[in-house]
Amino acid sequence: MVAHHTHAYRQVVREIAKATVKPRLARNKDIASNFRALFAQSGRPEDAQFQHDMKNALTFLRSQREHKALLERYNPLIDLTAEERIEATARRVGLNMPKTHVPEA
Repeated sequence: MVAHHTHAYRQVVREIAKATVKPRLARNKDIASNFRALFAQSGRPEDAQFQHDMKNALTFLRSQREHKALLERYNPLIDLTAEERIEATARRVGLNMPKTHVPEA
């Protein structure tokens, strides 16, 4: 049962690492250390409720990562500003947006 406890911890930490877009050295170490503290506090690998909660957390992290990947794949304009989104939409149908007038100060 201790091996399952360690396996669950490693799965959660791996999933957190996959979810981040920052390089390894720039990642926030507090998240992984907080999960490590949760596992250390539980202390009892046979605690069924804790194992269930960690499985739920793991499922949530995986689902969140997959959702983000699907959004990027099927809605590539999601992370653009309103003006960039309008320009990209116009380019899709073969139009170029006119340059907007910027009043001089």
